[in-house]
Amino acid sequence: MENIGVIELEGMEFKAYHGCLEQEKVRGNSFTVDFRGELDLSAAAESDNLNDTLNYGEIYDLVAEEMSIPSELLENVAGRIVKEIERRFPQLVTFSVRVSKKRPPVDGVAQWSRVTLYSKR
Repeated sequence: MENIGVIELEGMEFKAYHGCLEQEKVRGNSFTVDFRGELDLSAAAESDNLNDTLNYGEIYDLVAEEMSIPSELLENVAGRIVKEIERRFPQLVTFSVRVSKKRPPVDGVAQWSRVTLYSKR
């Protein structure tokens, strides 16, 4: 029997240097990353064993690694994260990654700029 479930890791916070403007590359900004993945959780529901599920600590480490590499576009950051998750976690049926930049440099008030990418197998 398959028990498709959801594992989420929300609000991962990072100081990073993503952006097109020189000030963003030098001063950095606050970013958050959210992950949501669907997979079969049947074995973990029965076994109570970490080896039978997705270790979200490994997701965090992967995201932190990619966030440390400066990019001009949030699309590039999110794309790298998605590519690595696809490579390392084939058990995921579908997942999404959302990268948010706090107070983006625009001519007005904006709390966040965000990019969300989805992967479905």
